[in-house]
Amino acid sequence: MGRTRRLDVHGRTSVITGAASGMGAEIARELDRRGARLVLIDRDAAGLSALAAELSGTGHSAHILDLTDDAAVAALGAAITASHPHVQSLITCAGSSMLGDITQLTMAEMRWLMDVNLWGTVSITQALLPALRREPAAHITHLVSIYGLAAPAGRIPYAMSKFAVRGFTESLRHELERSTVTVGAVYPAGVKTGIILHGRFAAAIEPAVAQRAAAAQARMYHTEPQDAAYRIVEATVRRRARTFVGREARLVDVLTRLAPTRYWSAMRRPLREATDTTTPIV
Repeated sequence: MGRTRRLDVHGRTSVITGAASGMGAEIARELDRRGARLVLIDRDAAGLSALAAELSGTGHSAHILDLTDDAAVAALGAAITASHPHVQSLITCAGSSMLGDITQLTMAEMRWLMDVNLWGTVSITQALLPALRREPAAHITHLVSIYGLAAPAGRIPYAMSKFAVRGFTESLRHELERSTVTVGAVYPAGVKTGIILHGRFAAAIEPAVAQRAAAAQARMYHTEPQDAAYRIVEATVRRRARTFVGREARLVDVLTRLAPTRYWSAMRRPLREATDTTTPIV
């Protein structure tokens, strides 16, 4: 039922979470250039306002929303459905990171990240699915991460949340296989968005130590956000089930397939500084 049909985004509505900055903003710019109508969602009111003023298209709307508030998400989903006919795609970019090892993290910190990265993704998807199903062809794109393929030390809550988003995406794709809605996962690696520099870290870590680890991770990023946004929008338009972004993404995919219990031995050294949240700065 329309599963191979390429999307024509011109004049149709695309919903983007995490739209105020980073990948969400770049994806919004790419879709705006293609003539899409955009629903921009984020907690950052100033960022949303600045982006909305920059875009040249018409029919866009911006909404300040905390995706961890289930009732607010449901209400916004109903409002979007009422005001934006032809919701054709949903791209979930909202998320955060969390540095710290298991001895440094609290349960509250880990639950917070799971609420943002996983349950926020599930909630907005559930809220907009009825509208998407009314279209002759629609697609849902969830941004996962290479840390939804490989789980490094020092990133337990982030890896947990991204493996969970991957599982949700794949299960949902199977549930909707006889519908007009397709579902895809994008696995970005090394995109220079600054998420790691602006992410959270366990309160038990010295801020300077956390910044050192975040900066080490950021130095490993090579893909320009504009290039990544083009790939992600193309994956949405072509309704792809699985997309890798960044030169490390396919390498990690192959590595975890070839050595599912030993891949960390190859990743440990390159990530040594980025996962060190315990060595004091002297």
